[in-house]
Amino acid sequence: MGRRRYAIIGMLAALAVLVGACGNPSATTSTPSTGGTLTIDNESGTLWSCGFNPFNGNVNFLAFGPIYEPLVYVNLLNGKPTPMLASAYKWSSDSKTLTFTVRSGVKWSDGQPFTAKDVVYTFNLIKTNNALDLQSVWSVLSDVKQEGSDQVVMTFQSAAVPYFYYIAGQQPIVPEHIWSKITDPVSDNNPKPIGTGPFTMGDCTPQNIPYVRNASYWQSGKPYLDKVNYPAFLDNDPANAYLASGQAQWGGQFIPNIDQYYVAKDKANHHYWFPPIQNVNLFMNLTMAPFNKKEVRQAIAFGIDRPKVSRIGEYGYQPPGSQTGIVIPTFNDWYDSSQAAKYNYKFDPAKAQSLLQGAGFTKGSDGIFKDASGKKLSFTVLSIAGYTDWTASLQVVQDNLKQIGIEIKEQDLSHDDYFNKLFNGQFQLAYGSLSTSPGPNPYYELRNTLYSKTSAAIGETASGDYQRWTDATTDKLIEDFGSTTDSAEQHRIMKQIQGIMLEQVPVIPVTESVAWYQYSTKGFAGWPTKDDPYAAPAPWNIPDWEQTLLRVHKS
Repeated sequence: MGRRRYAIIGMLAALAVLVGACGNPSATTSTPSTGGTLTIDNESGTLWSCGFNPFNGNVNFLAFGPIYEPLVYVNLLNGKPTPMLASAYKWSSDSKTLTFTVRSGVKWSDGQPFTAKDVVYTFNLIKTNNALDLQSVWSVLSDVKQEGSDQVVMTFQSAAVPYFYYIAGQQPIVPEHIWSKITDPVSDNNPKPIGTGPFTMGDCTPQNIPYVRNASYWQSGKPYLDKVNYPAFLDNDPANAYLASGQAQWGGQFIPNIDQYYVAKDKANHHYWFPPIQNVNLFMNLTMAPFNKKEVRQAIAFGIDRPKVSRIGEYGYQPPGSQTGIVIPTFNDWYDSSQAAKYNYKFDPAKAQSLLQGAGFTKGSDGIFKDASGKKLSFTVLSIAGYTDWTASLQVVQDNLKQIGIEIKEQDLSHDDYFNKLFNGQFQLAYGSLSTSPGPNPYYELRNTLYSKTSAAIGETASGDYQRWTDATTDKLIEDFGSTTDSAEQHRIMKQIQGIMLEQVPVIPVTESVAWYQYSTKGFAGWPTKDDPYAAPAPWNIPDWEQTLLRVHKS
């Protein structure tokens, strides 16, 4: 799902001063009335497990934001920080120490007070249980401790301003008095989550998750909504029909011919906005042959007609991906057009076949290449059942690759089975995006895609780098970027990372991924828009969706 923008790092460096307490800065002048039930429509590909462990990458998108909150919300679309559980923060002059002032007067939904101890406990919990550290923050942290009654001091191994996004914005905070009693926090289902957020959990069923207004929420008067329903949909088609008929007000999925299918049903009230935020990739398991050969990876990159995938699979709503890994035009300031032009990864079957031949493969009578032992270049690609746009996209990829002599077969899995296999490296090929939030400039997505410290051994859960790319040069570039606040140096490093994407092809961006976002103004107002992008707008943008649920109200 998706990301954004440019100068957050420089901006956050400049914000190495106290940030005053605030809620949502652009609140309306007149207070909306409380009430109303909002329904979310987002094709999930599975029934709900009614588990809400915020450290479980399969389900944390259902809990992080409305129930569990971060210290600071960082807007994916513009990098703007909004203090949440931390009322203020301050960097040291060498950018190696970050001090948070914990907000006073906040209570957990069971009535217990929220304190600095909960923040320290959360970070030590994910340190002790590495599988819970979804953002790999302990790869850069060295210590987290409490000072005084309301301050938390975080010490880093080196200058780490870019990691503010992960530390402050992407880490849900949990209550010590609950989680310290959980025997196995990694596998715990957490069916009745206790958080600080604007909603509490109602009676969940496999068919629907009900979020109920937290009347004692720390932002006085918020949320405005009484209830939010999140029904489960196994397929895009019934989800789209439900949304178009007006039974849901907030959508987050692909809709073919959206102007005709959705907008035309209620032109006055049905709207959409699709900001590009990250990439949809073809992940190759680099621990197995032949994907451990650079020439094979390059051949596949030349063997995919990205514009055609965009046009046919995504109706042009998702632009073609760039092999640089840079989302365009969102991050144009970072894009190295000269390097991209040098490699020129356009659809070129002849070039692809030449690379395969040069790597020692020969074409069989059926048109499919095989290795010296006679093993065909025939592979299974994992996808999520019900994602009709991915199926259409993979049909184009399948046809493309057949032209260069590679056979692929799509295997559709449930949402949970898909991500379990992706995280554990149990695949040959897999189609999709990172489950982690990529962040407000290209560094964040590329770090989570390529940094080996986010990966794991086959069979163990990786928080990123699903394809198991292990390269000391890449790791050092990622770390060097994270330790500097100099914009020119960051751009120089990003060019080198793009060079690795182009030459080594550790992953293949096929299309860009947009924040699928449909919304109805019939009965509800306060939505994020292109003109007021106060949050990344899809219901699966975490923790951004909390900001939307704090603003939307009855009209």
